[in-house]
Amino acid sequence: MHKGWGYSDHNGPDKWYKDYEIANGPRQSPIDIQTSGASYDESLKPLKLQYDPSTSLDILNNGHSIQVNFADDVDSSTLTEGPISGKYRLKQFHFHWGASDDKGSEHTVDGKRYPAELHLVHWNTKYPSIAEAVSKPDGLAVVGVFLENGAKNPNLQKILDAVDAIKFKGKQDSFTNFDPTVLLPKSLDYWTYLGSLTTPPLHESVTWIVCKQPISVSAEQMKKFRSLLFTAENEKACCMVNNYRPPQPLKGRGVRASFK
Repeated sequence: MHKGWGYSDHNGPDKWYKDYEIANGPRQSPIDIQTSGASYDESLKPLKLQYDPSTSLDILNNGHSIQVNFADDVDSSTLTEGPISGKYRLKQFHFHWGASDDKGSEHTVDGKRYPAELHLVHWNTKYPSIAEAVSKPDGLAVVGVFLENGAKNPNLQKILDAVDAIKFKGKQDSFTNFDPTVLLPKSLDYWTYLGSLTTPPLHESVTWIVCKQPISVSAEQMKKFRSLLFTAENEKACCMVNNYRPPQPLKGRGVRASFK
C-alpha cells in the first residue's frame, strides 16, 4: 500500500483535498483545453528553449513517474519568451500515462485524452532556487507535450532503454548527455494559462505552456512505460499506469493561443 498520495482508489486525485486544501483552489491543473474558448493573442512570443545536454544528470523512478533530472545551477538549459518574462531554468522532465491509449495525458483537448503527456519543468531564476520558486505565483513554467500513437519515436528510445534499471520505486541511474530538445514537436504553437502543479503539494505557481502538436509514440514504447512499477522491490508489485490527475474546473480563467 502507498503511504501519502498516489493514484490508487484510497489515495488518488479525488482524495488529495483532504491533505492539500488548495486542491479546490482557483487555478488548479490540468484542464480541458476547449479550442473554441481559447483566444488568439498576438502578443504571445514564440518559445525560446535552449537546452544543453551536459546538464542532464540522472533518471529516477520516484514512485509516481519516471523523471530525468538536470543540473540547474547554471544558465545553460533555459526557457525564455513565450508567455513568460525573465529566464526559467530546466530542473526536470517527467511523463504521465495511462493503462490504455484512451487514458494517460493530464490535459485534454476538447475532451480528447492522449496516451501520455511529457512535462518539462522550469523555475524562475529571479528566485534563488526552485525550492523558493515552487510556491510563488510566477515561480514555475511547465511545457506540456502530448504523445500520440503512431510510429516508433527514436528520440524517446534512450529514455525507455533506461527504464529497466529503474523499474522499482526509489531506483535511480545515471542519465547523461541527453538533449530534451529532441522531445519537442516540430511546431511550437501553444496554448497557455495560469495553473498549478498537477501533483501534491499542488502549488498554484505554474504558467502552463501546452504544445498543440503532439509527438509520436509506438504501442511497443507505451508498453515500456507501463512496465514500470509504483512499488519498491520489497513490496507487492503494482504497475505504474494511470498516473494522471483529471481536468480541473477552469473557474473563469482565460486560455490563450499563440496561433490562429
